Amino acid sequence: MDKSAFDTDLDRQSANFESLTPLTFLARCADVYPNQPAVIYGARQYSWKEVRVRATNLASALAARGIGKNDTVSIIAPNIPEMFEAHFGIAAAGAVLNPINTRLDPATIAYILDHSQARVLITDTQFAPAVKQALATLANNELIIIDIDDRQNEQASTDDERLGETDYETFIATGSSTFPWVLPDDEWDAISLNYTSGSTGKPKGVVCHHRGAYLMAVGIAAAWPFGLHPMHMYTVPLYHCNGWCHGWSLAVCGGTSVLIRNVNATNMYRAISDHRVTHFGCAPIVLSMLINASDEEKKPFDWPIHAYTAGAPPPSAILAGIEALGFSVTHVYGLTETYGHVVECASQPGWSDIDGDALAEIKARQGVRYAVTEGLMVADSETLQPVPDDGKTIGEIMIRGNTVMKGYFRNKQATDDAFSGGWFHTGDLAVTHLDGYVQIMDRLKDIIISGGENISSVEIENILFKHDAVMAAGVVAKPDAKWGEVPCAFIELKPGKTATEAEIIDHCRKHLAGFKCPKQVHFGELPKTSTGKIQKFELRKQV
Repeated sequence: MDKSAFDTDLDRQSANFESLTPLTFLARCADVYPNQPAVIYGARQYSWKEVRVRATNLASALAARGIGKNDTVSIIAPNIPEMFEAHFGIAAAGAVLNPINTRLDPATIAYILDHSQARVLITDTQFAPAVKQALATLANNELIIIDIDDRQNEQASTDDERLGETDYETFIATGSSTFPWVLPDDEWDAISLNYTSGSTGKPKGVVCHHRGAYLMAVGIAAAWPFGLHPMHMYTVPLYHCNGWCHGWSLAVCGGTSVLIRNVNATNMYRAISDHRVTHFGCAPIVLSMLINASDEEKKPFDWPIHAYTAGAPPPSAILAGIEALGFSVTHVYGLTETYGHVVECASQPGWSDIDGDALAEIKARQGVRYAVTEGLMVADSETLQPVPDDGKTIGEIMIRGNTVMKGYFRNKQATDDAFSGGWFHTGDLAVTHLDGYVQIMDRLKDIIISGGENISSVEIENILFKHDAVMAAGVVAKPDAKWGEVPCAFIELKPGKTATEAEIIDHCRKHLAGFKCPKQVHFGELPKTSTGKIQKFELRKQV
């Protein structure tokens, strides 16, 4: 049969094709579950119907100021209702959401505002000092600035400066709840622009599209045991990779998000107890907070709580510790360039017969691809030849599919490099086990080459976390005259615990080959990103 016959007079039309966008999830959720709480933030609570109204008002107010297709709207705010609804309202105006990390320095904020060609900046007043310094260096004097005045901010001060022409609530009040959303003409249209950490050089702008956001949201709902109306605690910053896209996913299933502005053990356990939280995502360092919380901070629960952990390879000791408290943890993996987690350590039926410590080692693996991830392999970075499934041969993790970024904004060379050979090169080194599960061994830039031997800093860190006194650990390469490089460990101790360099090194020798053991140990608080990753580039400066 002539294959073209299937295309004759069978064209796309409004009855059978619409561009995919997560905005449709909000529209449906507000229609089907109008009174179901969408967000809970202290005394403030909004239903899905109210979120649709507020997001539409935001879109309308932006459009009235001339903001539309492909205009960048930046926002600097923690996990508060304004940030949640911005993930819908800015896209509904046809614009592109640019969430900015609240912990960045003024120079980096200024760079992002300039590079992103932002036309609007919505900013929480708590961050006015850094933002004000950033604005002073900008050549763009036409930036529209809107303040968020969060009266529930525990750290709020009457001295917090207002930088904008108006406040957020006043601004959206000028909008109309009947404003027709500007849906994408093409699902490949940009929906968000997220900047990488920029630990080496200037941060890169990751462009995400409506299609990827839609599929990611559905993929999360399918992979995670969300069901209907999950009670989700938002501890992942919404400015980080769009909060792993969980906000869009919650609109798929009519869930509720308990927003936490300041993430600490007290606030998390309080949210769990007060709202019967069923799901949350976080970095391993946040799991450590829950494990090491005081008896006064901890609150009992007797219902299933499912946690996703990502952002850094979780030590098996952390996974074992959190599950001992009653949490069910799934390790996931991804990057800003992949909309968040696109690989999961999917549980297998036979795992229930494996004892706790051995199971924790297995669950520390990154795992297998999501249902919406079309390709995952560990391969030679140059030849793209997959490594054998032997759990030993190291290669680079490579991904392809619809939840991979469009590319880096205004940076063709970086985009071409990242997509070399038709795959997205993650920069993460890993092995593939016999069962097909991938396990990260290190970042390309973090691998330690000592006397010609590759040493995984992640492997050493995993052993360090098994020491009873270790709260956090980071291992980097230290220059060495004989071996070229040797491992150097940085340790943050648990409150009330002590340890010496000799004790730490002796602990490692019991579990590692001698050449892999740290040759030097430093103690003190470790520098971390807002998502809990150890800033190894800062540690390298010290050695």
